[in-house]
Amino acid sequence: MGGDLVSKTRVYQIAKELKMSNEDVLAKLKELEINVVDKDSELEEDEVELALEILKDEIAASKGNTISVNGKLTVQELANSLDKSASEIIMKLMKMGTMATINQEISFEIASLVASDYGFELVEGSASDEEELEAIDTLMDIEEDKEEDLVKRPPVVTVMGHVDHGKTSLLDAIRQTNVTSSEAGGITQHIGASEVMVNGEKVVFLDTPGHEAFTSMRARGAQVTDMAILVVAADDGIMPQTVEAINHAKAAEVPLIVAINKIDKPGANPDRVKQELADQGLLVEDWGGDVISVAVSALKREGIDTLLEMVLLVAEMEELKANPKKRAVGTVIEAQLDKGRGPVATVLVQGGTLKVGDPIVAGVASGKVRAMINSKGKRVKTAGPSTAVEILGLSEVPQGGDQVVAVPNDKAARMVAEKRQQMAREEMLKSNQRMSLDDFFSQMGDADVKELPIVVKADVQGSVQAVKQSLEKLSNEEVAVRVIHGGVGAVTESDIMLATASNAIIIGFNVRPVPSAEVLAKKEGVDIRTYTIIYKAIEDVQAAMVGMLDPEYKDEDTGKAEVRETFKLSGVGTIAGCYVTSGKVFRGSKVRIVRDGFIIHEGQLAALKRFKDDVKEVNHGYECGMSFVNYNDVKEGDIIEAYITKEVERKL
Repeated sequence: MGGDLVSKTRVYQIAKELKMSNEDVLAKLKELEINVVDKDSELEEDEVELALEILKDEIAASKGNTISVNGKLTVQELANSLDKSASEIIMKLMKMGTMATINQEISFEIASLVASDYGFELVEGSASDEEELEAIDTLMDIEEDKEEDLVKRPPVVTVMGHVDHGKTSLLDAIRQTNVTSSEAGGITQHIGASEVMVNGEKVVFLDTPGHEAFTSMRARGAQVTDMAILVVAADDGIMPQTVEAINHAKAAEVPLIVAINKIDKPGANPDRVKQELADQGLLVEDWGGDVISVAVSALKREGIDTLLEMVLLVAEMEELKANPKKRAVGTVIEAQLDKGRGPVATVLVQGGTLKVGDPIVAGVASGKVRAMINSKGKRVKTAGPSTAVEILGLSEVPQGGDQVVAVPNDKAARMVAEKRQQMAREEMLKSNQRMSLDDFFSQMGDADVKELPIVVKADVQGSVQAVKQSLEKLSNEEVAVRVIHGGVGAVTESDIMLATASNAIIIGFNVRPVPSAEVLAKKEGVDIRTYTIIYKAIEDVQAAMVGMLDPEYKDEDTGKAEVRETFKLSGVGTIAGCYVTSGKVFRGSKVRIVRDGFIIHEGQLAALKRFKDDVKEVNHGYECGMSFVNYNDVKEGDIIEAYITKEVERKL
């Protein structure tokens, strides 16, 4: 086709080429964010290429009337394959005499019948699970980089620090100082990354919250950042969040540059900051360490150039390289669902080159890159290593930290994404398993399980009422017994289905389950308990509930001592010379210090000695020496009460 379309092609020419209506083509072009008004609108050459590629793919997909499936599939999956609503498929199945819910599996035969009604043919996929997984592994293996293919790449920098210490102001100062006037203000913040030119070299700054860039992404094994700038306010010093940021950077093993901000403020004290950094194990260069520190003022734009030079210096030392020639691989920095554009993901390309039209996989999402927008809001065709771009064309919204990989073709992308979705679904189902009465014991420590749903079946209505009332009386503030259904007669399949849906336990009183219900209960993992004595049923439920109660703790006094003398020892603190007036004092026990009838301190014994020896306990009538954890204000005449905390078994 390309030859007969000149550089400026009109919409109606594309419609003619693809044997589509002008309206359909216009609608599709608008979807792709190509600016067209009517059938006579002209398109750029690159827009024509993109439109043709995507539209041809879609036509091919719609013409194909065979759908490949592997074994069984759920109603929802069948509906998706046929591009119909799940409710329509359920209605179709009901007419065929099959009752099925949206997530229920149906056999290949039944699915084939439904598909044939819509003019499609189902074919069983030939590849086994093992083969599929192997194929996926092969696809996802990123080829090793050869030394000769590696080229220098820009550094990726994350700015971190405590709230209000000037991270945003610093980023703004960096952008304004180093972005040429024509581009100033053209950087769109929402992309999550900004590119800055420093001495003719590109530096990428991530705008994501610093910790997030490390934590969530590191949890998924993605190393997105090459270095971190730690912003510390000179007038405030190191704060809890700063310590957190330092720990994140250490865990990620990335070089750290400290920017001591707000040096223009009257209360600024950079030396105090350096001292506090040293306490955290970060010794700055001018104190003989290896951590680079730069004094800056984001407000006055002071020290920004020096900071950026240091970034380039660290980048040079790190020798950051990447191979732009291989299949693209990157990481999702952030992603959202845009009302007009569908799923949009901001991706940092880390290796290879991502091109428009590339089939990609990002976590459980797959698709084809329809468009790429760079940090200046401009459309681009390619994105090389250390480039952040917004990409359109994914099937769903991926998660931040998901790996993005370009794959050879659409089929491969869909296969990988489907396999991952299946694995995620299986994982979810595993976690939503039925609960048996015994399982409640294993979930004792689980604070979430505070409700025990029960289905009661008995031989007569009176017994149903009696069992129901007896069980519901067991409810207390912490654990509620909820009888969701009470009925007369044997335990049937519908009881099992109810218990399955509500994660309940079935209690049968003088009744048994019918054989088919027994089989179904086994399959669904529903716990059926049958009793002939009501008290036994109550005891079992009570035992399960006790398991669900949080334990109680009780303080038990073991002995008292009186302080007769105090000594101060360097390196130890105050030692209290005591006389045990009653009971026993044990090493490591908890203590209350009482002065004039008031408790002035609660803490723990640090040491218990007789003469110079450490002892396990001191009995009534003996003298001893005591020291306390982090407490030295002991005076003669103080009473020391020693006690231990015991766990008390809860009873209903």
